[in-house]
Amino acid sequence: MASSRGASVRYENVQKSYDGETLVVKNLNLDIPPGEFLTMLGPSGSGKTTCLMMLAGFEPATHGEIFLNDRPINNVPPHKRGIGMVFQNYALFPHMTVAENLAFPLQVRRIGKAEQEAKVKRALEMVELGGFGARRPAQLSGGQQQRVAVARALVFDPELVLMDEPLGALDKQLREQMQYEIKHIHENLGVTVVYVTHDQTEALTMSDRVAVFNDGVIQQLSSPDVLYEDPQNSFVAQFIGENNKLNGTVVAVNGSSCEVELGDGTRLKADKVNVGGVGDRTTLSLRPERVEFEPDKPMDNMLQGRIEELIYLGDHIRVRMTVCGNDAFIVKVRNRGERRKLEEGATVPIGWSLKDCKALDAVA
Repeated sequence: MASSRGASVRYENVQKSYDGETLVVKNLNLDIPPGEFLTMLGPSGSGKTTCLMMLAGFEPATHGEIFLNDRPINNVPPHKRGIGMVFQNYALFPHMTVAENLAFPLQVRRIGKAEQEAKVKRALEMVELGGFGARRPAQLSGGQQQRVAVARALVFDPELVLMDEPLGALDKQLREQMQYEIKHIHENLGVTVVYVTHDQTEALTMSDRVAVFNDGVIQQLSSPDVLYEDPQNSFVAQFIGENNKLNGTVVAVNGSSCEVELGDGTRLKADKVNVGGVGDRTTLSLRPERVEFEPDKPMDNMLQGRIEELIYLGDHIRVRMTVCGNDAFIVKVRNRGERRKLEEGATVPIGWSLKDCKALDAVA
């Protein structure tokens, strides 16, 4: 990043309960350095949005402390935290023009008229809406309204911007376009961004790091590539991207690798990530694109699979197979243009490397 003027954030032993009994956030300890784009990712009810709302000041922490630039902010009201906020529903004032919407947070901060106009102009140009200042929100498309919401969050030069499912209301193509635009704005400004989403692709595309939440706990905090390539437990492996899972029992351990026997007696070699010793149950995690279809060289794991279904998806063919008794085993065959002949019902050899097969905690 060329420059960073972002704020540092720290959650220290933070807990949250709404009823005094059930914890929706459990002992959160998290450091976010200045200028980072951190995404809180997880299913509904995992605690990610609650963490964001506590940072914004809209929800009080039940226990623990939140720090902004090493200053405790639990007792600081939301409007005095100096944080920019972007919501899913945009929250634009319909009776105001675009320029008036952007000027509002500047007026609240008693910034002079001339400076207001300069900041509004700069913010609109930042989101490529320079000629839209006189329009009202109802005269804008959904994507344009979202750009205005982003500009309003940035117009007063905050060090920290929070985004709560900001692209959820947009269609797929526009959502993907806005992902790159927000990412580029972040890179140019160097502000700290904390972003909440349940969309895995969005998290992988935009983030410096991703915190995967489940049941009020961070399951893994990693860069997108590490999260995808090296999941540390079965929840992360299943939640991030598409994944084949095979259940079995560890029958041998050899340093960082192990051998696993499946229910049908097949033995497979795997990378020992989150499993104990011999006799332990485990779930093997294997990405569909890492399976070699009809491999032309020996591989660590080689077996036969029956083709059940073929789905043509342009850049690849999605092949559903029965492998080791699992009829939902997926292989992605890259489309190289050679019109490879695949037939439903055919039995074909497949294989994969030990390092691509992760032995994780057992799941049903």
